[in-house]
Amino acid sequence: MRALVAALVLALGLTACGIEAKDSSSGKKSPQGTAAPALADVTPLADPRDWKGAVTAVADHAEVRPIGTPQPQLPVTLTDVQGTKVTVTDTSRVLALDVYGTLSRTVYELGLGDSLVGRDVSTQFAEADKLPLVTSGGHDLNAESILDLDPTLIITDTSLGPWDVVLQMREAGIPVVVVDGTRNIENVSELIGQVAEALGVPEAGKQLGERTEGEVRAVLEQIRGVAPKDDADRLRAVFLYVRGQANVYHMFGEGSGADTLIDALGLYDVAEEIDWKGTRAVTAEAIIAAQPDLVLLMSGGLESTGGIDGLLDKVPALASTPAGENKRFVDMEDSQILGYGPLTAQVLNALAVAVYAPESVS
Repeated sequence: MRALVAALVLALGLTACGIEAKDSSSGKKSPQGTAAPALADVTPLADPRDWKGAVTAVADHAEVRPIGTPQPQLPVTLTDVQGTKVTVTDTSRVLALDVYGTLSRTVYELGLGDSLVGRDVSTQFAEADKLPLVTSGGHDLNAESILDLDPTLIITDTSLGPWDVVLQMREAGIPVVVVDGTRNIENVSELIGQVAEALGVPEAGKQLGERTEGEVRAVLEQIRGVAPKDDADRLRAVFLYVRGQANVYHMFGEGSGADTLIDALGLYDVAEEIDWKGTRAVTAEAIIAAQPDLVLLMSGGLESTGGIDGLLDKVPALASTPAGENKRFVDMEDSQILGYGPLTAQVLNALAVAVYAPESVS
């Protein structure tokens, strides 16, 4: 229960701050650049500290690879992560909604993409591009848009609001299954399993979870081959969540999901060293104490500050760190970097290439 509450607080905080996603229907584009090559195919820097300059990590927007064409075994009765007992009798019209677009991607990868009737703004892959939006003003659930689509099942987590809309859907008689809002590299297959259970295809969920875990293990093995072995030689890293237009500058610490990302990339997690837990407004003292060599952040957040120079103006303490002095920042599309879903391996690969072989993508 404590983990669920923490996830709810974090997710609602991020939604209020306005996590951005590039909406293809509005003409905006994902960060420009070529998808990163495989880490195994590039030559890493002899010392990752040698690089100066910012890099955008671009994951391969791979086509959906359905695990098969499973037939849902219905009805299914389950208890979701909030302890709500839900009976699902019909999966012909599904909405899978979260702040990262991970849940809709999971439905497609499970082989049930044809059941989706709408999308959130973070769902950006080509197969779902023509689905109508049910979020407005960024990540606000639009009750009217949802009801107009007459869904027979809604799968969501705690990352979208207002929560009253979710309750309204339940009151309208629509089965709503709430899956885990906590995202980290350890629970990717568990989240896939929760989605699959709600859809009545648990075996497909097991297969997709195993496939995703296998791909992640392969990338992690490649990262271990290029990352420094000793903590003293690893790049000191922090994850900043910034929204310049809202004057929001947070640093993500232990339990935020960014910590497992930093560890997976073979970086030294400074947040743990300075006892920074969850997500909190960053302070000059914390940045100075952290002395990061590298800053990870979302592309939309960096753009909102006016780029690297704008970020350094707005968080001047960064200029007194190795990351600020060398402008050593790695950004990635908002909907991907902490999404943790079927594309986790591609995300890790792109970030690792940006960290250890930046000349191959810069």
